[in-house]
Amino acid sequence: MLSQAKISFDFGTIELHEHYVITIMNEGITVKPEYNEELVSIANTHYKGKPFAYITHRKNSYAVDPSVYFKTSKIENLVAFAVVSKNPIASKTVAVEKMFLEKPFQLFTELDEAIDWVSEIVRTVK
Repeated sequence: MLSQAKISFDFGTIELHEHYVITIMNEGITVKPEYNEELVSIANTHYKGKPFAYITHRKNSYAVDPSVYFKTSKIENLVAFAVVSKNPIASKTVAVEKMFLEKPFQLFTELDEAIDWVSEIVRTVK
């Protein structure tokens, strides 16, 4: 699981891998729709013309404005969205978030499981 590149933003970091990204958001932030512009830019430059997946590794506590998923759903080459969290409340949060995203969306407790899941989806889309 070697990272091709790691990009830091005010709101967190994004690791770029061959077929997926892993984000770690900063403690205490609220993920807002304008942060999605960075994901759209990455989709258009690093993954142009090929499917990729998004993994959010929720190591820190933060809030998500569910309206971000409306724009995320419009990223054509984004084929899956995974949340990694050991927080027991995450399953309730993810259930709500799933209603706003029109892509396969799954919760995992281990990063390796999420990587396996998104990798399988990317493979089947190719």
